[in-house]
Parts: sequence; C-alpha cells; structure tokens
Amino acid sequence: MKINSKRMRKITNIIKKKKIYNIEECITTLKKLSVLKFTESIDVAINLNINTKKSEQNIRNTVLLPNKLEKKNKILVFTKGKNIDLAKKAKADYIYQEGTKNIKKEIKKFNIVIASPDSMNIVGKLGHILGPRGLMPNIKFGTLTNNIYNAIIKIKEGQIKYKSDKSGIIHASIGKVNFTRKQIKENFLAFMKSLKQSKPTKIKGEFFKKIYFSTTMGGSIQINHSDLNI
Repeated sequence: MKINSKRMRKITNIIKKKKIYNIEECITTLKKLSVLKFTESIDVAINLNINTKKSEQNIRNTVLLPNKLEKKNKILVFTKGKNIDLAKKAKADYIYQEGTKNIKKEIKKFNIVIASPDSMNIVGKLGHILGPRGLMPNIKFGTLTNNIYNAIIKIKEGQIKYKSDKSGIIHASIGKVNFTRKQIKENFLAFMKSLKQSKPTKIKGEFFKKIYFSTTMGGSIQINHSDLNI
C-alpha cells in the first residue's frame, strides 16, 4: 500500500538524495517546495564531530539571529530587589514575587524562565517541574544571570538556544519559508559562526560532519559546507 501523498512524491522527485547542494540551491529548492497553508520553518540539523559521552564535548549555547523568527516567547522571571523593576522595564510577561500562589500551575504558561542567582533557592524547589520542560535557568543559555534586563531584551530580539543531542546532532530553526534567501542565509551563517565558537578545544580535525536543511513538513537536503568560509 502506498502511503506517500502527492505532495511528498513531488518532494521526493525534485530533491536528489545523493546530491550535495550549495546553500543557494538548497534555499531556493526548499522555498519552491513549500506549498502548505501555514508558513513552514526552515530547520537545520548539524552532525558534529563530538563524543557526547564526554560532558566537556556536549554543546549548549545561545545565538542572536540577525533576522528574528517572530516566535512569541512568554518569559517568567525569578529575581529580587532592583532587578524586579528592571524586569518590568524589559516587559517580562510574569515576575515571581515571594508568596505568589499557584506558581506550579503558572509555569505551564511560559516557554522561557530567567533567574538571578539570588533567587535560585526558590527555583531549585521547582526543578522537578522546570527540568523536564527544559526551562531550568542556565548560565550558558544566559537565563541564569544578574543582568536580568539584558537577558529579557536579547530573547525578545530573537535570541535562540541550542544544544547537542545524544547523537551529537544540533537541531535548530533558523528562518521561515517567507524569509528572503538573503535573510535565511544570514541567519544560517550567524548560527554556524556561534556554533564554531562553541567548538570544544580538544576536538581535532573537522568539526562539522554533515549539514542538512529541511522545512517543517518537507524533505531534507544535504549542503556543501566546505565553501561557506565559516
């Protein structure tokens, strides 16, 4: 029984599986094949030359993309003292105040949690809720910081976080199909530059093994990254 839709058969026919595309060809092809009623994301999957069994080789970082993805982040802040006023000034969506009831239920409404070090005694008690949702504040992601104002502003301006999975692969959305080709390429290069700066010092040889582009509901395309001058 055939399970492929007409759209997926078209994608399979156009994308040449064994071909390694240059970045311009890749972006053009993905935009051409996106015909869905919603605006698909442009995603990358980057296979890195790392050993994930060694904690020092696992990658996690943030990057501020030149062209914002327009993702609506809802930010919850845990902080004290003057940082409360700064969080309000930066327009955080919710600021925890000591004694706030039902905070465990409120957490479900947010996809970003920022905390200052002096509030980690409170945050730590909520680790069993924040941890599984990937919301635990972290220094490397810039979400555990004394500079609450800047952390909120950067996220609102389009900062995204990324980390390697158990297979040593980084997954991230770096654009939308309605972005221009230039905007998608700019975001990709900014992402790659940040990733290269995160390279563990003990890694020898080529850091990037394979790079694939795809859309939310489309096929994947391998690109030639050797000529990107990253």
